[in-house]
Amino acid sequence: MVRSSSPAADVPFVILAGGLGTRMFPHTETCPKLLLPVAGEPFAAHQLRWLADEGVRQVVIATGHLGSMIEEYVGDGSRFGVAVSYAPDGPTLLGTGGAVRNAVVGHGLGGTVGVLYGDSYLSVDIDAVVAAYRASGLPALMVVYRNRGAFDRSNAAFDGRLVRYDKHRDGNDPSFELIDYGLSVFDAGVLTALPPDGPVDIAEVQATLSRAGQLAGFEATERFYEIGSPEGLAALEAALAAR
Repeated sequence: MVRSSSPAADVPFVILAGGLGTRMFPHTETCPKLLLPVAGEPFAAHQLRWLADEGVRQVVIATGHLGSMIEEYVGDGSRFGVAVSYAPDGPTLLGTGGAVRNAVVGHGLGGTVGVLYGDSYLSVDIDAVVAAYRASGLPALMVVYRNRGAFDRSNAAFDGRLVRYDKHRDGNDPSFELIDYGLSVFDAGVLTALPPDGPVDIAEVQATLSRAGQLAGFEATERFYEIGSPEGLAALEAALAAR
């Protein structure tokens, strides 16, 4: 059921959907990952309806590889319950951080901005996430899950604040029990301050914030699903069928 009003309604969300989806080749050679079929529909339909059900009203999709196909299918988003616009990467690779900056600057987004990976299907209360971000007084918040290496390599240490986050870490540090859930919240100023030229990785921005004690955390209790791998897509299809 769509919520009539919520904190999430005031927060625009940027969906990162510009990647090549190399782990899903050959399917993603002719279809962007956001449109891969899941339980009989393009994944975008499931993700956008979930955001609408959580109270989100404005979405900007950061596109790249085969982005025109996403625009053609999603359109203005009205049939999914959200208003959708687009921020194409253009001819220069921007990286995930650059793509978010491009969306925020290009669409004049201010205040609080949500960021969602375009291959993530989640079960978390976005109102609670936004409230935790605002209560923290910090410029960014990452949702994490106590993964303990179950679904992918854990990359975060959390004690109410992200003590450490390192998506690209080596080794097997037992203090890293949590994993990036695929959803974060930022003050728009953090994003507009990113360098406009050259690729920027949003994970590196978050790692820098965590080292400075400037990254809040919110622990999700239900597992995440992702369609970035054949195994992940199959798991999501099974979960949706079970519901």
